[in-house]
Amino acid sequence: MKVIDKIALLLVIIGAINWGLVGIFNFNLVDTIFGTMSIISRIIYILVGISGLWAIKLLFED
Repeated sequence: MKVIDKIALLLVIIGAINWGLVGIFNFNLVDTIFGTMSIISRIIYILVGISGLWAIKLLFED
């Protein structure tokens, strides 16, 4: 597995944990740490989204 694949997978896991916290406890960890829709939070959300798209390719690798 390439380094970029591992980074993407890590970001997808972070995003999944955050959404799990939102769904179960109505608690957004990213917003709590970095502020609600601050520039850093938005960058994190963008990176997690891009990582999710990148992870799709992992499904089709041998």
